[in-house]
Amino acid sequence: MELAENLERIRQRIAAACGRADRDPASVDLLAVSKNHPAESVNTLASLGQRLFGESRIQEAKAKIPLCPGHLRWHMIGHLQSNKARDAVQLFEMIHGVDSLLLAADLQKRAEAASKTVRILIETNVAGESTKFGYAPARLLSELEQLNAFKRLEIHGLMCMAPYAPNPETARPVFRRCRALATECEAILGVPLPVLSMGMSGDFEVAIEEGSTLVRVGTALFGERPRRGGPEESAGAD
Repeated sequence: MELAENLERIRQRIAAACGRADRDPASVDLLAVSKNHPAESVNTLASLGQRLFGESRIQEAKAKIPLCPGHLRWHMIGHLQSNKARDAVQLFEMIHGVDSLLLAADLQKRAEAASKTVRILIETNVAGESTKFGYAPARLLSELEQLNAFKRLEIHGLMCMAPYAPNPETARPVFRRCRALATECEAILGVPLPVLSMGMSGDFEVAIEEGSTLVRVGTALFGERPRRGGPEESAGAD
C-alpha cells in the first residue's frame, strides 16, 4: 500500500534526522497535510496510527472532518481570513497562521463566544518574502505582549515557511533564525514556547536538525495533489 510505505519512509527519515541532531524522535510531531485529498486517504492513514492532520481551507475542512474518525486532531495551517475565524475556532485544535493583531482579535471574539481557549502559533516571515504572509521579526517582538494579552488565545510557538529551493540546505538559515526568534519571544513572555512548526516535504529533515518540533508533510506522504489556488493556499501548506 503506497500510503503505508510513504508513512513508514517519512517516519524513518524523521528518526534519522533526530539521530543526527541528537534528539528523541518523539520530540517531533508529523502533521499530515491532507488538503485536496479525500477523507478515504485520511482514514487509511488513521488506521496506520497517524493522528495529526492539517487543512488549509475552511470549506474543505468542514466537509472532510465529519467523514473521519473523531479521535483525530486537526490543525489549520493555511492563511486564515478574519471572516473564517468562527469556523476555525470550532474545527481546529490549533491555528498556525496568526499573523496580525486584527486576526488575533477576531479569534479572541469567536473563542469568547464559544467559551473556548484556542491554541495558536504565530506565523513568522523571517525570510522577508513579499509573497508570503507572516510577521516580520521586529514587528512580532513589538506586538508580542499585545498578542499574549488575548485571554482566550494560548501562544504555543511559531510557524514559518522557508523559500522554496531545490537544495534543502538553503532553508537552514531560515529555520535557524526562526528558532532564535522563538527564543527571543520566550524571553519576552517569560514562558517556554514548546511548538516550532518548521519544515515541509522538501526540507523537513533540515528543519528537524534546526529544532523543529512539528513538520508539515503533504506531497511526500499523499503524493501530488491538484492545485486549487486562492489565498488560503499560500501559507503553511505543503
